[in-house]
Amino acid sequence: MDAHSIVTIVSQKAGLDQAVTEKVDGTIFSVLEHEAEGTTVSSFFAKIPGADALAQKYDVMAAAPAGGGGFLSSLQGALGGVLGEKTGALINGVAALKASGIDMAQIQKAGTTLIQQAEAAAGPQLTGKLLDSVPSLKSHLGL
Repeated sequence: MDAHSIVTIVSQKAGLDQAVTEKVDGTIFSVLEHEAEGTTVSSFFAKIPGADALAQKYDVMAAAPAGGGGFLSSLQGALGGVLGEKTGALINGVAALKASGIDMAQIQKAGTTLIQQAEAAAGPQLTGKLLDSVPSLKSHLGL
């Protein structure tokens, strides 16, 4: 199963627009890419074609657009810099998900469905190992 198929399934099961779902899935993949251990995340992305491209498209650590963002963006950048990349990725990811116009219940539904589909594609052991290395993401997704 590839990333596009996962986006379609999550969109249907979570009742979200396809474009919003792509952003949610890409953001979660990006947080995993930045926070999880290298070989585990590489193995995970190898099992889900297109997941790494989606993570890069919605990179939570990408610089904010010039002239935009305001106070919240500045605060996120400062916190990410002070706390390090791993914590910064999660802070930026959660902020990006909330900014996409969906509430925490929708984020959790989409996240739970994404993880179920990832387990089907990459296997429950690899997915579990990846999530165990990012416990703060698990709590934000209600896992």
